Amino acid sequence: MKGSGVAGLLLAAGRGARLGTPKALVEHEGERLVDRGVRLLEEGGCHPVVVVLGAATVQVRGAVTVRNPDWESGMGSSLRVGLAALPDAARAVVVALVDQPFIGPGAVRALVGSGAPVAVATYGGRRRNPVLIAREHFAEVAALAVGDVGARPFLRAHPELVTEVPCDEYGDPSDIDTPEDLARLLTGPADQAR
Repeated sequence: MKGSGVAGLLLAAGRGARLGTPKALVEHEGERLVDRGVRLLEEGGCHPVVVVLGAATVQVRGAVTVRNPDWESGMGSSLRVGLAALPDAARAVVVALVDQPFIGPGAVRALVGSGAPVAVATYGGRRRNPVLIAREHFAEVAALAVGDVGARPFLRAHPELVTEVPCDEYGDPSDIDTPEDLARLLTGPADQAR
């Protein structure tokens, strides 16, 4: 699958204000969430994987890291920095968030395999992450990604382009935002994501 031409982009720049620590550094089952996110994208068939960092600066094996100097402004600036860092050879990108550790690589494979220019994973019929975006849409996605939103404004502006890909069988899109979420992660079942 490395020849798919689909890159991976992991947004991991936030400081985790409600959590009290950058989410990228949180460990689950001996693995940092940033490493888990890179593995999700790699095992899903994305190459290369670019990680956008900000609040925490860490070494990440198997990925290209870029720093968002404006990370405090929100997810939009991280998405713009990440899209700009992708190699010209990437015909599309799958964007994932560092704080959703229960999503499995099957979701990424399903998006890549959809063949759609814009594809969004759904769980229980609701749109969540990850999201696949073809290169021809990068500029508009970046232009609309302002503040603490990522691709959502683009997706809302172009419903005719969006293919929803059911991913319920590939994990749970719950995110880690608070100490209670973290406690649930640390005491929850072993990795069930496929």
